[in-house]
Amino acid sequence: MPLTRRDWLKLTGSASVAASLPPAAAAAAAPTPSSAPTPVAATAAPKAGDPPLIRAAEQPMFNLPGQFSSPVKIASVELLKNGSDFFVRTRSTDGAVGLTGTKKVDDYVAIFQNLVAPRFIGKDARDLESLVDEVYRASSNYKLASLPFWSCVAFIEQSLLDLLGQIARKPVGALLGGVIRTEIPVYLSGSDRILSAEEEVAVYERGVAATGAKAVKFKIGGRMSRNLDTSPGRTETLLKLARKNLGDKIILRADANGSYDVPHSIRIGRLLEDLNYDFFEEPCPYEELSETQAVAQALRIPVAFGEQNYSLWQFDWALRNGVMQIVQPDLNYNGGLIRAKRVARIAAQLGRTIVPHNTQTGATSVNILQFASCTPNATPFMEYPWRAPQKTPSWYQPDFKIVNGAIRVPTTPGMGLVIDPAYLQAATVVANITKPAKGGETGGG
Repeated sequence: MPLTRRDWLKLTGSASVAASLPPAAAAAAAPTPSSAPTPVAATAAPKAGDPPLIRAAEQPMFNLPGQFSSPVKIASVELLKNGSDFFVRTRSTDGAVGLTGTKKVDDYVAIFQNLVAPRFIGKDARDLESLVDEVYRASSNYKLASLPFWSCVAFIEQSLLDLLGQIARKPVGALLGGVIRTEIPVYLSGSDRILSAEEEVAVYERGVAATGAKAVKFKIGGRMSRNLDTSPGRTETLLKLARKNLGDKIILRADANGSYDVPHSIRIGRLLEDLNYDFFEEPCPYEELSETQAVAQALRIPVAFGEQNYSLWQFDWALRNGVMQIVQPDLNYNGGLIRAKRVARIAAQLGRTIVPHNTQTGATSVNILQFASCTPNATPFMEYPWRAPQKTPSWYQPDFKIVNGAIRVPTTPGMGLVIDPAYLQAATVVANITKPAKGGETGGG
């Protein structure tokens, strides 16, 4: 049966214990490798006036300096492009190389090249937990903090995590707290609202048959549409038909992308409850925290929220004040794996689940696999966009194939990708940063 809000709390509260422990103790207390969630008792609900959890969440978690015998000085940061594929390559002064695929960066190049990358040059990559904070404060960068800014930070952070993993000969999950899952159950997503309700449901019937997935998420409403549907009646038809055709054994979820006001959200939420859907994602526009809070308080179905957010303070407030039961930071938009682990730590203290937003497949999806491999309350399914089986491009390995509803986590060093050197050699160097930023860490008016 799909999970209720109470079930989510019972299922995920245990992670609050592990998240508050030092890395060594947390690793000792971690469950054995498994794709299954770990049930534990939820913590007490926060009271009005309780102090924020963010300060504790920002404390170092992983003791990266202690995992290396000497400094890892960052010599260069490159942005590469081959066709529509982007990469960030980092190098240390000792010649170690880190590499990650990224989302599209065309519109962010100036931010990447001028504001973010120079702040990492000459720094010790072992201090990555503090470097992601320093770049935010430096030269009034905080005034530009937004999805483009934090995505640039995330791309560099993930490349540096790959670099550190290559040196340590460990997967990123082992660097960031220890691997507790070797395969990650996924839910299928990726609807673009173009197809009719009948066609959309048919797509995911085929998807479940092809992948063995146990969960599917449908897009409803019209995306920030002020209660308008993509076509009249599409949402109600889709929700009912999906439950009928996919049956009660498949977990169903719905994502409104901020389509509704409070009354409309509650009406759709009641339908989702009647149809035993598992969660209701972003019912109201993402800026409207009080609106989403009102919806969450009115419904039994858990509300999922957070893909557009990038303020850790806002995540703290929203989690402590019942805006959502399931928190969904994007691993890029929110600034990378370290900042997502901080959100996970806050969520765990409150007995909440973290299910990161994800629009990436193939090579660039490895970040969500590494994150889920080492985050106790990142359960029970991670998002994976799916449209049709696609052959893995020849320029990277491994093949992130969904088998029995899950994807194996790479166990090779770093992020776990092997990228064809010839493909990289053919890439255009969009930016190559080798000099540190001028001026102090803070400034501006």
